[in-house]
Amino acid sequence: MEIGIGLPATIPGVTGAALVEWARRSEARGFSTLATLDRLVYANYEPLVALTAAAAVTERIRLTTAILIAPLRLNTALLAKQTATTDNLSGGRLVLGLAPGGREDDFQAGGADFHRRGRMLDQQLDELRRIWNGERRGFAGAIGPAPTQAGGPPLILGGSAPATFRRAARYGEGWIAGGGGPDLFRQGAEALAAAWAEAGRAGQPRKLALTYFALGPDARRHAESYLRDYYAFLDQWVDAIIAGAAVTEDMVRQQVAAFAEAGCDELILFPCSTDPAQVDLLADAVQ
Repeated sequence: MEIGIGLPATIPGVTGAALVEWARRSEARGFSTLATLDRLVYANYEPLVALTAAAAVTERIRLTTAILIAPLRLNTALLAKQTATTDNLSGGRLVLGLAPGGREDDFQAGGADFHRRGRMLDQQLDELRRIWNGERRGFAGAIGPAPTQAGGPPLILGGSAPATFRRAARYGEGWIAGGGGPDLFRQGAEALAAAWAEAGRAGQPRKLALTYFALGPDARRHAESYLRDYYAFLDQWVDAIIAGAAVTEDMVRQQVAAFAEAGCDELILFPCSTDPAQVDLLADAVQ
């Protein structure tokens, strides 16, 4: 199982200097990917912009949106251009995780229809592929730049509804679990396998998951402070999310072992602190 690390781009107050130093250290310590989360009504950096900054100071590490809320991007042609740009600037390292999202305030602020988000995502997935494959759209031809990766960046779908797994089997290379622990991941992986087989797809889908970590003397405080703020909208579920964060080296190793046993191909650990020293603490725990 590969081990990726999240950028602290969603933690309020993170500086650009801290973010790029985090990216440099993550590559140096051998993590498989740098990943971002997505929200609109929050003090986070926009995911593709953050990953492009990381791309500028790295050469090997993959760059993953885990996930990007596609229906908030009402102009799909522009989204196709933005993602192809990041893919080009990174030398073909972008992995595009997409999901419909679940926070109604994001959609209200963005002028998007919360209740049509699933149908919109289906339309976007089809249009993204057509644009990346060079479909002519005007006098000058296709919308460019052409992605470095033929057919566009690999698509990973996020979510837990039955439609998620159908989308992954039709359009994607796999699925990412957005939290909930190894047991819920295992259930989703089974649903993905069934959808993959029903769609007649060859090979095996990629299965990814994310979890949270904080290490060092103030680990519990950082996890409590950040996760209680970020997930405040979930009310009674916040305590369970905080309890699931790995705040010691032993907890990190236990999480890694549990997801590996459940069949995860890549586990991405997202930070609860902006201190770049967290990169080295996590690397020491898992490597």
